[in-house]
Amino acid sequence: MIVRVEAKGRARRTTAVRSGDEPGTAVRKLRADGLRNRERLVETAKAGFNAAGPDVSLDEIARRAGVGIGTLYRHFPTRDAIVEAVYRREVQQLADAATRLLGSLPPGEALHGWMRLFVDYVATKKVIASALGSIAGGVSELYASSGARITGAVSLLVERARDSGDIRPDVDPADLLRALVGFAYGNAGPGWEASARRLIDILMDGLRLSGG
Repeated sequence: MIVRVEAKGRARRTTAVRSGDEPGTAVRKLRADGLRNRERLVETAKAGFNAAGPDVSLDEIARRAGVGIGTLYRHFPTRDAIVEAVYRREVQQLADAATRLLGSLPPGEALHGWMRLFVDYVATKKVIASALGSIAGGVSELYASSGARITGAVSLLVERARDSGDIRPDVDPADLLRALVGFAYGNAGPGWEASARRLIDILMDGLRLSGG
């Protein structure tokens, strides 16, 4: 280990550097740790919202994530910030799922799988809806950007499925998205998720070409 002593004016600072370390290695490690903590906090917050509702305490989120409350506040200085982060992550995962599914499944199956994932996205959004609604400054911009990403994802899936002949050529992405929203938001009773998925399966049968 090499010990560097740096002097500036009357102040002295001693820094321990391991032999062989590249410049910036410690910074990169710290940044990686910070990113892991952030991801763990967002995932834990989502689980906490689903288990206890949108009023789960930030202290409880930090405890479940295995970090101190100070770490939580460094990443999310307000409750609004972590609620928004959970929502943005759900949107990102749903949007990214389009290309991921297309990379491993035939286009029709990818579309079907994505529609079922849409139910999971709505399930989380329903839980945090009240907290989202109270975000300072409103959520118009947030919803506009998320809507654009989701529309882009379903449009890509529909286009690929039409081109491959997996679904009818007259299927419109906007119509399909409206149907999904109706399935997910039109039923608020117990078991609505299973019901929505059954309706999606029926819808998918109707989208396929005869004999497909």
